[in-house]
Amino acid sequence: MPRRRSPQSSQADTRVPPVMLIPAAVGLGLVLLPLAGLVSRAPWARLPEILSSGEVLIALRLSVTTATAATVLCVFAGVPLAWLLARTSLPGRSVIRGLVTVPLVIPPVVGGVALLVTFGRNGVVGSWLYETFGVSLPFTTSAVVIAQAFVAMPFLIVAVEGALRTADPRYDDVAATLGASRWTTFRRVTLPSVAPGVVAGAVLCWARALGEFGATVTFAGSFPGITRTLPLSAYVAIGAGDTDAAIAVSLIMIAVAVAVLVLLRERWVGQR
Repeated sequence: MPRRRSPQSSQADTRVPPVMLIPAAVGLGLVLLPLAGLVSRAPWARLPEILSSGEVLIALRLSVTTATAATVLCVFAGVPLAWLLARTSLPGRSVIRGLVTVPLVIPPVVGGVALLVTFGRNGVVGSWLYETFGVSLPFTTSAVVIAQAFVAMPFLIVAVEGALRTADPRYDDVAATLGASRWTTFRRVTLPSVAPGVVAGAVLCWARALGEFGATVTFAGSFPGITRTLPLSAYVAIGAGDTDAAIAVSLIMIAVAVAVLVLLRERWVGQR
């Protein structure tokens, strides 16, 4: 009788079918070759000088500040929305879920146009804000935060909703039978049980906000010290012919992306 192979032995199988090897190598090359090319052309000797320049430091500070503010906004609004999608029988949940994930698939520039026609001075909401409060959002730092939140919030919602769906709802039921209100149950039971998912979603949200370009340049423009974040700074450097500065700024964003993946690795491994 043939012996059954254990799951460990199947995972340790290093045999690669030749028909899979070539397309897999092509896919790996498409991802790694551009990154390797960027690293190989990096101006390592000038890197400290470039990264310590006033323009890059201002763009870095602005990027970190706006990405953090956008993440706070996303957590404040996204966690309750994810809870509604995961734990209630809200009518039209599937439609709402589809709508909140639209920024994941549309071009960011399209998102910027949508924000401009909505929150612009003559926009659907922007005209009311301007006429009532004298507030004009486009081409301001607040516009950067809104653009970043628009493109990054789906990452948080997807992560938190997934965590809520896998969490055992019976603990919430027990808390309710003990007399806890819905708010107390959410704050003391539900939220702690899905805290790793919230943290993972917030980190992904922050990283996505930090790297946002299309919606930001369309809705907020590129004004030094006001709306010119790191991605816009790299784009301006390329346009000015300063390839070294563009590569240096790009390396910063790649380093942030790698750090995010390392931080989330333990969570992904733990879900296997």
